[in-house]
Amino acid sequence: MSTHRGARGRDLGPLGLKELIALGPGEPAWQEVLRKIQELSQSDHRDPFMVADLHELASHHQAFGQALPRVWPFYSVKCSSSPWVLRVLAPLGTGFDCASQVELEQVLSLGVAPARIIFANPCKASIHIQYALTKVAQHHTGARLVPWILAEDSKSRFPLNTKFGASLEACGHLLTTARDLGLAVVGASFHVGSDCQPPQSFAQAIADCCCVLLDLGGGFPGAEGSQPKFEEMASVINAALAQDFPEGTGVEVIAEPGRFYMAPVCTAAVNIIRKKAVLEPGGRGKLLYYLNEGWDGSFRIFLREPVPRTPIVVKEVLSDDWLVFPARALHLLHELHLQWLPACGRSLCPGPPAQVSGGVGGRALRRSHQGLKSEVPGQPRPFLL
Repeated sequence: MSTHRGARGRDLGPLGLKELIALGPGEPAWQEVLRKIQELSQSDHRDPFMVADLHELASHHQAFGQALPRVWPFYSVKCSSSPWVLRVLAPLGTGFDCASQVELEQVLSLGVAPARIIFANPCKASIHIQYALTKVAQHHTGARLVPWILAEDSKSRFPLNTKFGASLEACGHLLTTARDLGLAVVGASFHVGSDCQPPQSFAQAIADCCCVLLDLGGGFPGAEGSQPKFEEMASVINAALAQDFPEGTGVEVIAEPGRFYMAPVCTAAVNIIRKKAVLEPGGRGKLLYYLNEGWDGSFRIFLREPVPRTPIVVKEVLSDDWLVFPARALHLLHELHLQWLPACGRSLCPGPPAQVSGGVGGRALRRSHQGLKSEVPGQPRPFLL
């Protein structure tokens, strides 16, 4: 279910989008979550689902521009390639960071000008390079190249330096080789790692660059309550740009935000299909919860995140048992000790210990940062309404 202020329609496309619902000014998407839970609770279906508030995309795009007025955002399509996400961002003037030929074709099919697309995958297949016409001499003699330099990312939750990037010491050889091949190096790119923690990582990487085009990469937090805050990062970036690349130097600055745009968009609802009481050492009781979604599906990202997410249990409102994972405004209504994914034998513990009382069926929880599309054996993929 996608909610969008001022938009109406229905789509049964390949990504499972079921409805496009128009919300009035100030009308929360959370109401649609409850409406769908009530609808499913009165039927024979208990499939997990997601609600995407597309208005959040436009709001975050505006917030990015206000916080970083010199930086042109190129949305990282790999974060979510949903046609509805791309359709919302395209008219706003957003650039697009593509990592494959499929993504390039998808964005171009929306009528986006090639000048608004970068092919920033640092490890490209040669056939994709030929398609994108951005490569070294053998594939495109007029290429304008942007090397990826190493940035300090040791304190990021998901560092990338072990896979990609050239040290400053190696850049001299690369620049000489590019010159000998007749290729134009016009800028520099870096990435401080996904979910970057210290804002100063941006300042040091910016100082290491001297170019016509500066690509700040990604790593910007988007979830409400993230530490450090996006505003803190923006302040550090603006100060570093003013010091190392003041206005008037002719340097164009872009970035590749993905998580920043998508973190507050999706709300996921799953069903508790069974509860099991067990005794821990010392005689303390604990409840195990079996869900119809888990690590092998939409919650795979939680395997990599050190901070547990807090779910919401919707049980006073409805007669059925659901769990809902919100994109915004995380409230702890009940505690949840442990959830287990049915059929697969892998434990799922996406939130802090807590207790859900009573009943045999499940309630509803919601949680943020959904978007992975892997499937769970024996369980349907969560549909996007």
